[in-house]
Amino acid sequence: MVGHIDSIETLGLVDGPGIRVVVFLQGCPLRCLFCHNPETWTLNDKFLITPEELVRHIYKYRNYFGTDGGVTFSGGEPLFQHDFLLECLKLCKKMGINTCLDTSGSCTGYEDILKYVDLVIWDVKALENDAYHKMTGQDINVSLDFLKYCQDNGVKMWIRQVIVPGINDNVLYINNLKEFIKPLKNILKVELLPYHLLGVSKYKQLGIPYRLDGVPAMDKSKCDELYKVLMS
Repeated sequence: MVGHIDSIETLGLVDGPGIRVVVFLQGCPLRCLFCHNPETWTLNDKFLITPEELVRHIYKYRNYFGTDGGVTFSGGEPLFQHDFLLECLKLCKKMGINTCLDTSGSCTGYEDILKYVDLVIWDVKALENDAYHKMTGQDINVSLDFLKYCQDNGVKMWIRQVIVPGINDNVLYINNLKEFIKPLKNILKVELLPYHLLGVSKYKQLGIPYRLDGVPAMDKSKCDELYKVLMS
């Protein structure tokens, strides 16, 4: 068994608690308007690795993890490579490595995977189906089913929302997001991430039209103000 990996970041500080190795897997069913990693949408042979090789690489950084750090599997959509991800998670738990899954919950068949995950970072794309479909090209139901399963099974979670100018950078949306989050359990943290332009050049290199062309980067100070509204 081999996995298709886009890249591996060592000493990551933002994708989960503590210092973490972040593994970006290839493959994703969504085509989000704000995606800054279009090179991860499909599987290719850029970087093939077995679960054993990958976990041995992760384990080399264990001295940096401390009590909070570990590994985060991101993407792309890490659930897209179900069998490979499951085997990696099992090996990580055998070696005492804390595991985090950064996901939109947009794939099925995650029940066995979540048994080996210490924290889920769930990425909110939109709050209702029409907006979700416009944002991602897919329906919202699979993602909501994933959220419900996490809730029903007491999975610890972070919630993330990218804030895009002209789409969801307003108090009305933030208040709706607040009401959406309010009844959820086991939520340890909520983050609003400002939309940025760091991935635009990748679309040009890949010959893919950039559908948010002309939309400016999100002003961080405004994003901070919206976060205050969310937390109020």
